[in-house]
Amino acid sequence: MPYRRTENVVRRLAEREQAILDAAGAIAAEAGMGAVQIAAVAARAGIAAGTVYRYFPSKTDLVAELVAAVAGRELDAMKAAADAAPGPLSALAACIATFAARALNARRLAWAVIAEPVDAHVDALRLDFRQSLAAELAKRIQTAIAGGHLPDQDARLAAPAIVGALMEGLIGPLAPSHDDDAAGSREAVQTATLLVLRALGMVDARARGLVAQCVLP
Repeated sequence: MPYRRTENVVRRLAEREQAILDAAGAIAAEAGMGAVQIAAVAARAGIAAGTVYRYFPSKTDLVAELVAAVAGRELDAMKAAADAAPGPLSALAACIATFAARALNARRLAWAVIAEPVDAHVDALRLDFRQSLAAELAKRIQTAIAGGHLPDQDARLAAPAIVGALMEGLIGPLAPSHDDDAAGSREAVQTATLLVLRALGMVDARARGLVAQCVLP
C-alpha cells in the first residue's frame, strides 16, 4: 500500500517551505538577491542547509520561487486595491499607488525581485513579472479610456512606460532615498501617481482627489 502523507505532515512541509522563503526574502530585503545563499538562508530559518536543499535543489530554484512568490503577492495587492475602488479612474490610481507604496516600503526587495541581475532563468521570471504588471495597468487604462475618462491612446505602450517610470523614480539607483521618512515616502508615492495620471491625460488628477482617495499600505 503506497504511503500517503497525513494532513499534519503536508501542513508541516508547507510551513517549512514558507519559512525558507521568508528567510530568503528577509535576506534579499536587507542585502539584495546576491546575498541569498543556501547557507545564509538555512541559518536565518534555523535549519540545516541540507533541509533547504530538499525543498530547493539549488540557489537558482530558491531565488526563482522567491521571485514568483513576491510577484504574485504584489499583483494580488494591486488587483485588490483596484477592484475595491469606486470607478475606473480611482481603480487606475489605486493600482498605481499600491504598487508604488509597496515597492517603496520594501525598496531593496522590490529592486531585487524586479531588476537586480542574477541569472538568465531568474531574469526570465522577472520579465514575466514586469509583463504582468504592465498587463494589469493596461487593463485599467483601457477601461478608463472605454468609459471616456482618459483620452484615446495605446495602453499597450503606455503601461510598460509607466512600469519603467515607477521603477526608476522610486526604487532604481537614481531614485532618492526616503528611509525612515514616512511623510517623504507618502509624498513620493503621491507624486509618482500624479505623474502617471497626468501623463495619461488626466491633468486635474489632484483637483479630483484621485490620489487622496487611495488607501496606501
